Amino acid sequence: MRTKRFIHKGGLAAAAIAVTLMLTVTVFADGGLCAGGMPFGVRFRTDGVIVAGLEDIAAENGDACPARDAGIEPGDLILSADGQRLSSAEELVKLISGGGEIKLTYRRGGEEHTCRVVPMKDKKGAFRAGMWVRDSAAGIGTVTFYDPETGRFAGLGHGICDSDSGELIPLVTGSVTDVSLFGIERGVAGTPGELKGYFGTKVIGTIDKNSATGIYGTLTKLPDGGEPIEIARKSEIRAGDVVIRCTLANGDMRDYKAKISEIDRRSRDNKSFIITVTDPALIERTGGIVQGMSGSPIIQDGRLVGAVTHVMINDPTRGYGIFIENMLENIPAGLAA
Repeated sequence: MRTKRFIHKGGLAAAAIAVTLMLTVTVFADGGLCAGGMPFGVRFRTDGVIVAGLEDIAAENGDACPARDAGIEPGDLILSADGQRLSSAEELVKLISGGGEIKLTYRRGGEEHTCRVVPMKDKKGAFRAGMWVRDSAAGIGTVTFYDPETGRFAGLGHGICDSDSGELIPLVTGSVTDVSLFGIERGVAGTPGELKGYFGTKVIGTIDKNSATGIYGTLTKLPDGGEPIEIARKSEIRAGDVVIRCTLANGDMRDYKAKISEIDRRSRDNKSFIITVTDPALIERTGGIVQGMSGSPIIQDGRLVGAVTHVMINDPTRGYGIFIENMLENIPAGLAA
């Protein structure tokens, strides 16, 4: 078995996180929430060890995958091995490398199961179980909204998922750090672009929830100069002109023109409407929506209506957005103070 670490690109199952956090707006917050747009880094550890993929092992007596034979599937969360709670992928690798049958307890679809895996030797003599696993994720994002009184935020507009299994990554602890953007890979039809950047050394917040409608947490260092913004309910959103607020380079936060169409007011997920970039400046710089813009706030008539969540691969000027109401429904206790 080998250890494979992944990060996930916002809006797509790929090998890097590049997300834009959209902080939730709640009418219950005293003084309202402030608009952001500043980049940050996110790191978190998982609850147990995630099975990212399976593979056959080439052995002297034929190819096989002990993990698959035992019933393990991609996306399973391995909680313990031989009764020992797992806190890292390295712990599981060490146990399997010793050879001998191992009892695994894993979670799938909210239910716990057990199985017995018998590692086998590959042609180099190493014991393996035929699993790719990982225990952490990291990436880059952009703050969009925050509560200046509590520091609480929510964002992304969709969950951070494993790039292979597509399953939500189970969160144990997470931190927010400062980040610097250094470039843009422009999107073209068939190949999504992305914002590029690197992590700083300052921890400026924590993350405590990863859900299908976004991630949630608390900023301990608040941005300067934020202004309160009102929200619009899904019944108030109309097809037509909006702006997308995002940062494409350090200190360069701007509003870019776009249009909303094909609104699904029954939507409870992260694909509530279609958004099309119309701003020549944004199209020139990025090709449209790129990985890293997921969660960028969408503003109509001065009110927050939702956030960018996905890009359409065959046309980077178009993508999906989520209603802000859908994100508000998943606010953890304590956010709507």
